Amino acid sequence: MSRTSEIKFTIQLDDKNLPKKIEWEATDGGLKGKSMRHYDDFFMGKEEQVTMGIDLWTKDMLVNDMNIHFSQILNKMSGSYLRATGNNEIAQ
Repeated sequence: MSRTSEIKFTIQLDDKNLPKKIEWEATDGGLKGKSMRHYDDFFMGKEEQVTMGIDLWTKDMLVNDMNIHFSQILNKMSGSYLRATGNNEIAQ
């Protein structure tokens, strides 16, 4: 049986295009109208200390496509971390 699930992010930016407020809702799991005020409210479970993740792929995705996808994600995460922290050693 096929079904559709939706995740919606609304991101308010400051004058430098940095995220000021992030709100999100999802059609599954009772995740409606959640708001990110602090990093750990949004991305980490307070009890489990596990980072939230959204796995996006389809069953038809080829392994080589997945390899490219993950390589690009890691590069983007490194760049984002460097811009946010200035810590080149960890970003590398």
